[in-house]
Amino acid sequence: MSASRPRTGPLTRPYWVALRAMLIFTVVLGIAYPLTITLVGQVAMPAQANGSLITDSSGTVVGSSLIGQSFTDTDGAALPEWFQSRPSAAGDGYDASASSGSNWGPENADLIQAIGDRQAAISELDGVPVDEIPADAVTASASGLDPHISPAYALLQVKRVAAARDLPEADVRALVDAAEQSPDLGYLGEPTVNVLNLNIALAQLEANR
Repeated sequence: MSASRPRTGPLTRPYWVALRAMLIFTVVLGIAYPLTITLVGQVAMPAQANGSLITDSSGTVVGSSLIGQSFTDTDGAALPEWFQSRPSAAGDGYDASASSGSNWGPENADLIQAIGDRQAAISELDGVPVDEIPADAVTASASGLDPHISPAYALLQVKRVAAARDLPEADVRALVDAAEQSPDLGYLGEPTVNVLNLNIALAQLEANR
């Protein structure tokens, strides 16, 4: 009786099945799905899909409505002619590649010191008592990239900005009122003001004088 020949088919079959499955899922999930989502985003919500970019009056991209930025000089001092953003703990400030908060608790000595220093600086810059400075003016957001401030902080800066640009306070205050955004869905969160949008409107107001 002759010896039976070894059967190799069943041993290699699982590998071919796995290879075919990998190729199919690579095409479907790695190519087709991303292309479909990209196409839907570009058609349905092109602005959001491309980063919610903001342009100035000349059409130049100056930032994103989703990411804050600082309006300071090279030494980090606030420029009085611009509305100021809230503090940022992301990198050196509003670094989109280093989104983070300070993770300091309310009793942390460094946080208490930082808040005190910020209150003193704002009090001197805007000529207001410390107890009139809202919390968002002296604390960073959890992401470190929040592009918004409270209407209270924006209004606190009106007198200083108007004086620095020799504009009527009423006109600058009207810009703040127009820039105020209602809470999401009408009830989620608090009213906010996008600082970059407000400063663009401010620059346009001065240019149109």
